[in-house]
Amino acid sequence: MVTRGIPTDERSWGDAVAKILIVTGDAAESLEVMYPYQRLLEEGYEVHIAAPARKQLRFVVHDFEPGYDTYTEKPGYTWPADLAFSEVDPGEYLAVVIPGGRAPEYLRNDPELRKILKSFFDADKPVAQICHGPLLTAATGSLEGRRVTAYPALELDMQAAGATFQDSAAVVDGTLVSSRAWPDHPSWMREFLKVLRDTKA
Repeated sequence: MVTRGIPTDERSWGDAVAKILIVTGDAAESLEVMYPYQRLLEEGYEVHIAAPARKQLRFVVHDFEPGYDTYTEKPGYTWPADLAFSEVDPGEYLAVVIPGGRAPEYLRNDPELRKILKSFFDADKPVAQICHGPLLTAATGSLEGRRVTAYPALELDMQAAGATFQDSAAVVDGTLVSSRAWPDHPSWMREFLKVLRDTKA
């Protein structure tokens, strides 16, 4: 039984339940939000979704079709945000997950979110990013000298952010775990869970 983001089999973090934050917004890729959300719940973490405001978020589905030079987009799931970025205390969270989709294109302009993400990097806490999600961490200046992957079309953006781009299913650089897109989910979450298990509170 799960009570909205709080599993009964809770993984302890000191004396408290270990909480993980997902930061996203409208037009995020459905699978890149819901897969880590449910997978982390399954592992016993408490998971909160933060967005620009508490609202019903509207996700999208990006797919690949023959004859298209890029991905296609269709309406996806809807899901409520647990809290607004302005309500987030990064110190309460063990790690952060950054899904892709189109949301990162506009979320990188949000000063509250940039402040949240920078605090995770400053504290060397685990960060999982996928697809276009690295646009957010690039906007905080946190990718300089790091090894990352992302949606392949972002290779130049990653290089401009000072990162070394690797076209791989999952790239681990310390506590930063990146992936290209939802087809790489098993590799991404497998590596991220290893980092989480190695993290000392």
